[in-house]
Amino acid sequence: MARVALVDPAAATGAARSVLDEVNGAFGTTPAMFKAVANSPAALEMMWAGFGALGGGRLGARLGEQVAVLVADRNSCEYCLAAHTALGRKAGASAGEMREAQAGRSEDERTRAALGFAEKLVRDRAQVTDADVEALRSVGFDDEDVVELVAHVALNLFTNYVNVALGVPVDFPTVPLLADR
Repeated sequence: MARVALVDPAAATGAARSVLDEVNGAFGTTPAMFKAVANSPAALEMMWAGFGALGGGRLGARLGEQVAVLVADRNSCEYCLAAHTALGRKAGASAGEMREAQAGRSEDERTRAALGFAEKLVRDRAQVTDADVEALRSVGFDDEDVVELVAHVALNLFTNYVNVALGVPVDFPTVPLLADR
């Protein structure tokens, strides 16, 4: 059971109503996470704008979703793991690629480097080194890509914290967390 009210989109007003209408238009429904965050119109607007901005970024939806499942798994966020696995499939990743990303693995060296960097950001609370950034550059990332990757991790940390801390019920097909992380 959620620790905050899940705002009924039909009863929402002002900025929350406007964003929830956009969310519903994008998903065909209003996922529970957005209903929880709608308790704060400012937080809802920030989150939705972040998803929009990063969704149109250079890293692409597929890599963004692969990073999201890794971050969700490391933070034990069942909600985000389920949601981003489904979204990753819509973005063109196979079920196997999403499972591998959740574990921090990929056959693609660029994806593998991004996942490794994201994992270090989460695990070490952003304490990365020059060598960590250089590892991204060695597979073709530039400064724009590096900053965007950090932004993906930061946005996912926010949504993980919302869902875990507030007990948001999972309304996507569930995906098991890894036991050996």
